[in-house]
Amino acid sequence: MADNNSSDAPSVAVLGTGIMGAAMARNLARAGLDVRVWNRTRARAEPLASDGARVTGTPAEAVDGADVVLTMLLDGEAVLQAMRQAADALPAGALWLQTSTVGTEAHPSLARFADQHRLRFVDAPVLGTKAPAEKGELTILAAGPQDVRERAERLFGIVGSRTLWVGEDGASGAASHLKLVVNNWVLTVINGTGESLALARALGVDPRDFLGAVAGGALDMPYLRLKSELILSGNYPPSFTVSAARKDARLILEAAGEGGVRMDLAQACAERFRRAEEQGHGGEDGAAAYFASFGS
Repeated sequence: MADNNSSDAPSVAVLGTGIMGAAMARNLARAGLDVRVWNRTRARAEPLASDGARVTGTPAEAVDGADVVLTMLLDGEAVLQAMRQAADALPAGALWLQTSTVGTEAHPSLARFADQHRLRFVDAPVLGTKAPAEKGELTILAAGPQDVRERAERLFGIVGSRTLWVGEDGASGAASHLKLVVNNWVLTVINGTGESLALARALGVDPRDFLGAVAGGALDMPYLRLKSELILSGNYPPSFTVSAARKDARLILEAAGEGGVRMDLAQACAERFRRAEEQGHGGEDGAAAYFASFGS
């Protein structure tokens, strides 16, 4: 993790301190930046005070005088709502790093907001879950103009280990589009893992034999192992929740519909997350979609 503890360290407002936002804010504060945090449920932001962040009561208080605004909220509606609440205090020329997964429908509204308030907008959704976020090892998918990249990468180098620039214009949505493609693969693997272990249970196959059969070959992958261990342990601490996965599945289907593409697997993934959420697993890790294989 980079050391930015210097007198010219930028002040950063982090709006949204859930699983991902809290980890990102903590790393920024520990690197010596002036970090102000806001969360709709203030109690979720309070622990960050011990890491040196200033907990604020409103988005406006968080962004007042900030050089950089970083948003990490559930969806586009939540991001736009928070930024509207902050509008009167937003400094013209502030850098806005929009790291939430918002899909194709919400993105244009966010870009227009940035233009109206003279913010330098970088579309920057991140790849990774709780553990890489805590370690500062996220991958940032970014689109934004050349003249803000040095400023942006100063923060990206703290919260992530790699930045992939995919466009010159944050308003184009190029990074958000890529994020949907990647997340479609993530949701496919989560549900493929759950269904394979459910089938093993139905057929009396030891799931460890399944994992042994693919071990070290082209069909093996770390994410299969990670999600399998959660299912086999019966413990689902959240790093990417069922409810968040269901939201992303919806965004993927909306984007596919706009592009005229039929997504049968994505539709099935969305339905499995819906059933798991209905069964009471919404706040658990996405691997708990496994339970959608059982019951009605």
